[in-house]
Amino acid sequence: MPEEIRDLIEKINQEGIKAAEEKANIIEFEARQRADAILSQAQAEADRIIAAADQRIRLEEKRERALLAQAGRDLLLSLRQEINAMLGRIVVSDIREALTPELLSRLLSEIIRNYPTMERGNIIISLKKNDLDLLEQQYLQKLQLEAARGITLQPGEEIQGGFTISFDSGKSCYDFTDKALAGYIISYLKPKLKRILEGSIEE
Repeated sequence: MPEEIRDLIEKINQEGIKAAEEKANIIEFEARQRADAILSQAQAEADRIIAAADQRIRLEEKRERALLAQAGRDLLLSLRQEINAMLGRIVVSDIREALTPELLSRLLSEIIRNYPTMERGNIIISLKKNDLDLLEQQYLQKLQLEAARGITLQPGEEIQGGFTISFDSGKSCYDFTDKALAGYIISYLKPKLKRILEGSIEE
């Protein structure tokens, strides 16, 4: 009888150990499955983060390239504007320097001689005060003889060089001021200047 009890106890122990081992194997299997799922999820999340970061980097690089291109265009436009403004200042300055009272007299004499004589109104010449005084003192009489009609000299408040001239008592006038002459010259020079700038940029 005691042997039967020992055999029974041993059998129970063996079955318990076997059940415990099976349970341990199941727990280990489930743990590995959960670990694999966590690793797989972590890898997918890492891939998503890397892809999103790559996309942001590409978008940022594209944005930076666009900003650099826009900055280049803005700089070129600013440079052109500055060069045009500088050109305008140089041309106006040179014209003012060149338009001495003597040259003004020759220009006026040439214009008056070549203007059609149909108009019989008074000739009105507007120019800056300093030029007006010198022209009046030294050249007015000669101009009146050439015109064979009255000439009125008057100061032009906004004229810094050159003159305007009217052959119909001020109803209309021709603009030969420094700014108008500079405008004609600059409009001629601008296409050439543009080609020079574009050529230098391409190089």
